[in-house]
Amino acid sequence: MNSDKRNQEEPGVSVVSRLFAVLRVLGEAPVEGMRVIELAEQVGLSQPTVHRLVRSLVDEGMVEQEARSKRYRLSLAFFALAARAGNSGNLRDLVRPSLLRLSASLGDSLFLLARSGFDAVCLDRSEGPYPIRTFTGDIGGRVALGVGQGSLAILAFLPEEEREAVIRNNLPRLRDFHLYDEVFLRAEVENVRRQGYAARNTGVLPGMAGLAVPILDGNGHAVAALSVATISDRLGPERLPMVVELLKRETAAIGPRINPFDPTLRHPSRVFGE
Repeated sequence: MNSDKRNQEEPGVSVVSRLFAVLRVLGEAPVEGMRVIELAEQVGLSQPTVHRLVRSLVDEGMVEQEARSKRYRLSLAFFALAARAGNSGNLRDLVRPSLLRLSASLGDSLFLLARSGFDAVCLDRSEGPYPIRTFTGDIGGRVALGVGQGSLAILAFLPEEEREAVIRNNLPRLRDFHLYDEVFLRAEVENVRRQGYAARNTGVLPGMAGLAVPILDGNGHAVAALSVATISDRLGPERLPMVVELLKRETAAIGPRINPFDPTLRHPSRVFGE
């Protein structure tokens, strides 16, 4: 049985589901677009079916065809519609209530970190009553992905190919902290992926403890992280599960509300005029 026929027979696979499958593939396509045969292979449907779906999207103005190459790509109208739908504020505005809520309920310092290439940038923080030190420092500070719990949580949930590229690039930088070799880093990454959070009670910064949960986009990839920084005595085994649960609850609510066209996600440093 071919994949097209299988999809037709599965009661949960509707025309709408197939249309969105085509849109998702086109969303990851090269700038020049894709031919129907390429789309069909990616979506797992026959060429006639994909052609009908694409033509429907063209009729609605969501997809356009390049006249010379005959390749299809998402239209400007699609991006304009998506931008309007996501016009509820940037990532920092979206996460700010969570930072304040968590800081008030936990009595600790909370941080929002976002990925910026091979680094993580601190976009926002809410200060707790305890004196702490962090790798990123104040808002606008950056650190190599893999250093500190927030950036480790982001690294662990990047797409595999991107994660490998970051590890290869950052290993020499991480060794400067006298904490990571490649075996240890990869073990830490797998541990974070298994648990869904990064946590350390002692480390490079004496007396400091940290815990972070990734903020995932619709594909399950990390774009940012919520991080708690506190003194070691406040993140022992008795309190840790409660803190993890609170952060996971907040990040689970944030993820579906992220605007994928938010320029903060692509260039977080520009928030600070860099």
